[in-house]
Amino acid sequence: MSIPVPKIAASGTAGKGAPLSEKATEDLLSLPEQTEQLTRELFHWLRTDSLGLLAGLAIGALLYGLFWTLRSWARRRLARSSVFGTWGWVALRVLSKTRSFFLVMVSARIVTSFFQAPAAWEGLIAFLFTVASAVQGAFWVREFLIALVERKAAAQSGDATMSSAVGVLTVLINVVVWAFALIILLDNLGVNVTALVAGLGIGGIAIGLAAQGIFSDLFAALSILLDQPFRRGETIQIGGPQGVVGTVEHIGLKTTRLRALSGEVVVMSNANLLNQQINNFADYSHRRVAMLIEVIYQTDPKLLDRIPAELERIVNGVTDCRFDRAHLFQFAPSALDYELVFTVQKADLQSMFDARQAVMIAAIRRFGELGIQFAFPSQLSFLAGPDGHIVDPHPPGGGSAVPRGRAR
Repeated sequence: MSIPVPKIAASGTAGKGAPLSEKATEDLLSLPEQTEQLTRELFHWLRTDSLGLLAGLAIGALLYGLFWTLRSWARRRLARSSVFGTWGWVALRVLSKTRSFFLVMVSARIVTSFFQAPAAWEGLIAFLFTVASAVQGAFWVREFLIALVERKAAAQSGDATMSSAVGVLTVLINVVVWAFALIILLDNLGVNVTALVAGLGIGGIAIGLAAQGIFSDLFAALSILLDQPFRRGETIQIGGPQGVVGTVEHIGLKTTRLRALSGEVVVMSNANLLNQQINNFADYSHRRVAMLIEVIYQTDPKLLDRIPAELERIVNGVTDCRFDRAHLFQFAPSALDYELVFTVQKADLQSMFDARQAVMIAAIRRFGELGIQFAFPSQLSFLAGPDGHIVDPHPPGGGSAVPRGRAR
């Protein structure tokens, strides 16, 4: 809402529709005249209502002292109880940016609303109050946003990339907040800011279109650093199950570099990276292993029935492993398939592979003791006679497996 500013002199203030340069020129030219009028009205106020003037000054001083005391008390109270990163710490940061000039102008504005002041002085106080309010509001908003950024970045305070991101965000916050404060201030002072806002909008669109790729990667980098879908040093997979797997080595303002498992460095733009599925392997508390075990069809059914219990005993005998289940679940083309599922209680990949290897070696050893043979891909061909019956290639009495009556 615009705050009306009374005119100090009829010839010294341009209308709201006047251009900014024209208004500034007129104000500068009328400055001596306005100063003379302020001085003349002050002396007139002293002669006609000196008691009212002194009472207003006293009340204004009391109000300023009250506001200053409340600010100091609130700062001390928040400083005793606030911890870095909490909302109390954010409130302390914002409150610390409250300027004494703003408190003075608030006190003066309250006094002028109760005491009849000359028009020139009332207009001057309204003008200064508008300036102080716009500047103070910019200080509060700026400090609040910067405190939120620093609060979010506290977990990676030692990361140089995070420090760069905080610096970039600080610059962007300063530019946006002070630009809005300037526009609001000029609008409340009666300046026509429509052309200025339109010019800034057109310029911003032109710059945005020209540097669309750079800005998209920049904001994607800020999103990665603040939202933290992954961090430097973590192993991630990009693009789903068939994508690239690697360790994050660097998160820049335009690109992110991964060290792939095969050794090469994979460089991806931040915007393209966030548009893909990302699997992060860093938040494991344990790892689940699913293993397929195939045995031959000729295995005795009694041994088949013992296999799940034997696998449970094997898994529970390996350090940091917990058995989940083991079942015969399908008839494969050349084997009977068992599925073994167990959990490794450690998160790192090396421990999972070590435990899996230990389970496999123990299963090979135990199956050998029981006489259970592992299956391998194979194909068995059978001979059939003219009547369609299967012919045993090795008849019990020896001789040829060719049906009788047919020459060799």
